[in-house]
Amino acid sequence: MRVLVSEKLSGGGLERLREHLDVDVRTQMTPDELLEAIPVYDALVVRSATKVTAAVIERGENLKVVGRAGIGLDNVDVEAATRNGVLVVNAPQSNVLSAAEQTMALLLAQARNIPQAHGALVAGSWERERWSGVELYGKTLGIVGLGRVGTLVAQRASAFGMRLIAYDPYVAPGRAQQMGVSLVDSVEDLCARADFITIHMPKTPETIGLIGATELAQVKPGARIINTARGGLIDEDALAAALESGRVAGAGIDVFENEPVTDHPLFKLPNVVVTPHLGASTTEAQDKAGLTIAEQVLLALRGEFVPYAVNVDVGADIPELVRPYLQLAERLGRVAVALAGHGIESLRFEYHGGIAEHDTRAVTLSGLKGAFSAVVHEPVTFVNAPLIAKERGISVEESKSSQSLDYVNLVEVHAASHGETVSVAGVLVGKRDTERLVRVWGYDLDMSFAPIMVFFRYDDRPGVVGIVGTLLGEAGVNIANMQVARQSEGGEALMCVAVDSPIPDHVLASIKDGARLRDARSIVVGE
Repeated sequence: MRVLVSEKLSGGGLERLREHLDVDVRTQMTPDELLEAIPVYDALVVRSATKVTAAVIERGENLKVVGRAGIGLDNVDVEAATRNGVLVVNAPQSNVLSAAEQTMALLLAQARNIPQAHGALVAGSWERERWSGVELYGKTLGIVGLGRVGTLVAQRASAFGMRLIAYDPYVAPGRAQQMGVSLVDSVEDLCARADFITIHMPKTPETIGLIGATELAQVKPGARIINTARGGLIDEDALAAALESGRVAGAGIDVFENEPVTDHPLFKLPNVVVTPHLGASTTEAQDKAGLTIAEQVLLALRGEFVPYAVNVDVGADIPELVRPYLQLAERLGRVAVALAGHGIESLRFEYHGGIAEHDTRAVTLSGLKGAFSAVVHEPVTFVNAPLIAKERGISVEESKSSQSLDYVNLVEVHAASHGETVSVAGVLVGKRDTERLVRVWGYDLDMSFAPIMVFFRYDDRPGVVGIVGTLLGEAGVNIANMQVARQSEGGEALMCVAVDSPIPDHVLASIKDGARLRDARSIVVGE
């Protein structure tokens, strides 16, 4: 079998592949050259530069596996790969240590102005007073995202005597307490309290611009910000403005919204330390990534179990009655955790009716995949989803009942947080097994899932629907579908709205205030 390696791979990784395969290393290929070359290869190994598009995958007549030597898969069309039966594998743990150390390096460089002082000294200026810095000891570090990298950063910052706070709605309070970290309720709260802020979140529609002008306006004066996760999580123009105004004392940035980049407003500011996406650029990380991806590719080509398969099918022996419920469970998991908010402690998956008579473990795994896919730094798979839950201190339960009074089959997901439980339920209807959301917070609905859904809770009274519709219209947001449910006249009501475009946070806040709603939650459910 033949494998094409389109970017630099560690010597160990290449050697491992060459023990069993014919390996061609062709770096600096153009997209057209890749399209022309790919039909003869059984495997393709890339890093972050090669774009593995749907066209590449469809042109790969013999292609069986795409290996990404790293964590992120922004450059691989995983959906097209799945559609064409091509396995996608990555190396999710290869660079977490290097990324954490890069964060600490930028933290220290920013605190002590090391690059600026070095530059001045080698240029002939001895400027001790100008480049005086601050200590880490006793300062508060705000960590946005307590996944693998965020946890490693917390451990290292603790050794420096820093106080640790974190925002991560999907980490149980008990787990955070074990790490010596205090959880906060929002990014805004973290920004207001932290002397240093570091981000370790995935790049999703919900996290783009996670720290923007609004959050930066609430930053504790003199705070410093570090980003080694993904470009775009910080509004770069807003950050530049905050740095110029002095509200933010400094920034250490390793990733950018558009890469590669050599001309940027941040580069001109003296209180900024920048590096060209070096989080994974250590000898050790590249060796681990190369060896790991080589092993994954070899396992895939031999047809064996692949631990880091991103789009792995959970098994061909899944009962036909159960298989259609995988995507339903994934969407229910996504909605449940989004509505539950921060500090999730447990997830319970309940199966009612005929489905309860079958093995539903695959459905539960799919629900976990949906629960975590938007909130962790690495791609979530059927393989690693249980481990992610364990690492975050979230218990997972499954229960079954052959009785279902209202539906032939019903899947229900319960997400517990701070003593309260959010429950959502769904069914499949019709010959096409159309997914329907039928219960939220105990309210009965009958609504198709939509890419963007908004949930409003309020006291039942005349005029609320009109106010919400008017304010959405004024904001240019079109309503695709809407349902209102209540349990009693004049009591609390639930409005579920499907919209065609995202609702900006300030618009959602104005709707909540203008219509006097109890709460308003916008969720990107996905296609």
